[in-house]
Amino acid sequence: MQKIKILFRLRSLEMGGVPRVILDILNNLPKDRFDLTLMLNLYQGELVKEIPKDIKLIVVEKGKEQMSPNRLVQNLQMVFRRIKLEVYTKFPSILYHLKVREKYDIEIASSYAEFDMVLNSPDKKSRKIAWFHTDISYDVNQKNDRNQKTALERVEKLKKFDHVIFCAANIRNAIEKYYHITYPSSSIIYNAIRIDEIKEKSLATNVDLHNLKKPIFCSVGRLNKRKAYHTLINVHQKLINEGFDHSIIILGDGEEKNNLTQQISECDVQETFKLLGTKTNPFPYMKNSDYFVFPSKTEAYPLVINEALALEIPIISTNVGGIPEMIYDGVDGILVNDNESEIYEAMKKVFTQPELFEKIRKNTAESYKKFDSQKIYKQICEVFEQQYQLKLQNEQS
Repeated sequence: MQKIKILFRLRSLEMGGVPRVILDILNNLPKDRFDLTLMLNLYQGELVKEIPKDIKLIVVEKGKEQMSPNRLVQNLQMVFRRIKLEVYTKFPSILYHLKVREKYDIEIASSYAEFDMVLNSPDKKSRKIAWFHTDISYDVNQKNDRNQKTALERVEKLKKFDHVIFCAANIRNAIEKYYHITYPSSSIIYNAIRIDEIKEKSLATNVDLHNLKKPIFCSVGRLNKRKAYHTLINVHQKLINEGFDHSIIILGDGEEKNNLTQQISECDVQETFKLLGTKTNPFPYMKNSDYFVFPSKTEAYPLVINEALALEIPIISTNVGGIPEMIYDGVDGILVNDNESEIYEAMKKVFTQPELFEKIRKNTAESYKKFDSQKIYKQICEVFEQQYQLKLQNEQS
């Protein structure tokens, strides 16, 4: 049986949900049915070392890690790299001529960052699939015209693909609600997690959190404004001032780190609100925390929610994107609207209604039943095989 040749396009492998989803797929799809290739624009990021050994890899340009430690030389290398990437973007046939040695049956844009890369592929016979991991409702509801324009551009580009995979039903429903657009060829496929692997990794390293005041709330995410950690600092300060002792640890890095550090200092909560940076294995920190809190303003289908459930940690989360498809409110977590007062009230219940969270903690033991990874891999295989058959039909007609 001839293998289906698939090319996954991805910008880089910095720590994040989309790269982790793609790496998981590359690890777990049957290699006897699929010939898989990962094409990275930049060979950089914390997850580079997790690229499966049995898949093919195409690297367009070096990452920062391979560049000179000399600042001047590195700046020149960065300029040269940017020029080459701009040339490849404008003339994709040059990129494919130099870097891509094979023809593929299917080319996949792993996120909206890769839409143009795949749509502009010089191989007109390959089937083009978009994987959409974005909650457009946030941008639509912003007064910022640029945000609204960006959301519309992404939705319009989805029309150009042969098939669209949405990571949550709410994501597809939001597009239909706000733009009245439906996609005749699309699927809902949740992001898979490996529960046994997560539990094993949670025991891999000992972390010492004994110096922190109990209970400990943990959160994992990139430090940007949309994650709303500035809101969480305000809530934390208010609870501390009211006598509800606790600590919060955040695992992640990003452009808001300096602003958040300054806010933590101004609120005088340096001893109880900790930014611990990116951890390639966050699970020991999560496991040794008492609660998981997720104040994000926008999400699609965040893996970390499922991971917290797999570790049987009660969750307080904003009710955005695909999260209500992951958490049953009042059963294995608490869902709140995206505002400071509701996050505050939910976290306060940890201290005032401990019986509620004890019930939630017990219910998380059954949450794994919602996430059947083998079923998810089967759905992905069916989409790829269907698109392959359509490609063959087009070639014969």
